Amino acid sequence: MRAAHIHAAVLTVSDKGYAGERVDESGAALEELLRGMGVASVTRSLVPDERELIAAELMRLADQTPANLVLTTGGTGMTSRDVTPEATRAVLDREAPGFAEAMRMLSLRQTPHAVLSRAVSGLRGRTLIVNMPGSPRACREQFAMISASLPHAIEKLLDQGGDCARPDDAP
Repeated sequence: MRAAHIHAAVLTVSDKGYAGERVDESGAALEELLRGMGVASVTRSLVPDERELIAAELMRLADQTPANLVLTTGGTGMTSRDVTPEATRAVLDREAPGFAEAMRMLSLRQTPHAVLSRAVSGLRGRTLIVNMPGSPRACREQFAMISASLPHAIEKLLDQGGDCARPDDAP
């Protein structure tokens, strides 16, 4: 399935990145992965770990740009500054938990620390928002887990595409 109908945005949530104290490697990794799958466009933005700023940027990306896929990176752990899931939930119209559930489940094969992820995924209008981890390596691993589903998910979100039946279910 082609990804040419996907307009993606990558939102990095990082106090240090926002302050210019750290290079945004996870955002760069996600952009590279998205471009590699052939998406129509990718934009990037960066905000500090502030719930209101994260929520405002998610709303802007979903409501005022062509983005129909937003991948966040960072802020999904358990520190007091990790508020990306709360900000995401605040702007969602509907949950789409399968992405976050799959990433956690499959990540457990790599590390027992996967249970610490509080990532969420859901829909705002016609935009799918998926929280990703903050490390480039974990972003690559988890993106590999969901990337095959993204083109069809966006087709369905845009009320396009066919059934969700597996190819071997055909008569």
